[in-house]
Amino acid sequence: MGGSVQGCTLSLDAVVTTFAGPSQGTTTSGDTDATGNSVRFQQPCNITTDGTNLYVADMYNNKIRKINISTQVVTTLAGPAQGSTTSGDTDATGNAARFYIPQGITTDGTNLYVADRYNNKIRKINISTQVVTTLAGPAQGSTTSGDTDAMGNAARFYAPTGITTDGANLYVADVGNNKIRKIVISTGAVTTLAGPAQGTTTSGDTDATGNAARFNAPEGITTDGTNLYVTESLNNKIRKIVISTGAVTTLAGPAQGTTTSGDTDATGNAARFSIPRGITTDGKNLFVADFNNHKIRKIVISTGAVTTLAGPAQGTTTSGDTDATGNAARFNDPSDITTEGTNLYITDYVNNKIRKIE
Repeated sequence: MGGSVQGCTLSLDAVVTTFAGPSQGTTTSGDTDATGNSVRFQQPCNITTDGTNLYVADMYNNKIRKINISTQVVTTLAGPAQGSTTSGDTDATGNAARFYIPQGITTDGTNLYVADRYNNKIRKINISTQVVTTLAGPAQGSTTSGDTDAMGNAARFYAPTGITTDGANLYVADVGNNKIRKIVISTGAVTTLAGPAQGTTTSGDTDATGNAARFNAPEGITTDGTNLYVTESLNNKIRKIVISTGAVTTLAGPAQGTTTSGDTDATGNAARFSIPRGITTDGKNLFVADFNNHKIRKIVISTGAVTTLAGPAQGTTTSGDTDATGNAARFNDPSDITTEGTNLYITDYVNNKIRKIE
């Protein structure tokens, strides 16, 4: 979600392999820094890339992990050292920094930006120095939630979950507030781009502009630079937001007024999802981690046509951890997805693995 490398439309054979974490048939959790199948995660939730490395929000380890794509070597970039999973909200360097259920993650190539969900903050990590600071949300020592549009530490969020960037701004899926927030990176200024105005957090599924639009648990978010694309886990829809106007429409999933789940491959409002979470784009297509269906779905942006790229075929939602091709592959609650321009990488949440689709 965010941080994907765009510019080339992905050409995928839908071959699924385990890139990091326990090999097929095992789902052992842990926090071991190692290579490939020797690595351990504890419910890795979200993922981004700068094209050279993957960065994983290892949620229940309260760490940010770094994976070298060429070597599959995994290290801890920020958060407690191996053997510890202590939570907190400390701004510090590397292993001295603390997070509390870090979830959304994106990058501008120089810094990582993390939606630190239980701390109700947006954290910034300088990749080269590993220095962690709070960009927006309550200052260190406080985790007060709210929906205040303001600068830096005066701003408030409620369980921020998804995050993406266009290079100058961050866009946050503020799940507890049912809003999409915008943060100017250079100043830390926070505003509400779409969803109810400050002081209200009313949920719904209204397609409209700005504060008139309604969401219900927006979780995943990505951008092609012109539009935002948002997964709504309770509305079972993929929404599109025009950045310049704040106009919100439903790209795929049930039409306004209905939130029916399912796994139907179809076009636009005829398509169905079940708790869609992670989302990324190559600029032409969207790729969605359809969490409760245990599938990776593909959406053609220009038409809204939805197909299943990997995971069980339409009509079945069997989970597992099978490395295979297309419908023969199995996932167990895939939660996020990113691309370096050639392949897709998925956080396979319950399987405690990072999967690759090529």
